[in-house]
Amino acid sequence: MRSTYLVCYDICDDKRLRAVFKAMRDFGDHLQYSIFECQFTASELIRCRETLRRLINHAEDQVLFVCLGPSAGRGDRVISALGKPYQVTFDAPCIVA
Repeated sequence: MRSTYLVCYDICDDKRLRAVFKAMRDFGDHLQYSIFECQFTASELIRCRETLRRLINHAEDQVLFVCLGPSAGRGDRVISALGKPYQVTFDAPCIVA
């Protein structure tokens, strides 16, 4: 069974940030800066966590996995925004200044 997760990260180093962004593109849909929506099986979640575990500095960086529950039966994704309107830009580049 698949569950929907928001994976949110705060990475303190530009090189690690780029590496995490590239890795996350293999796991889910890029929603906003450092937020991805992913549909994981249990084994896919473990694989994602292990991939990110090897990339981050555990003393400086943080990755959050927010479980939104089972993917099946959830209905359509509804995203609302305040301020700038939400636009689907899944392939948006990661910009690091």
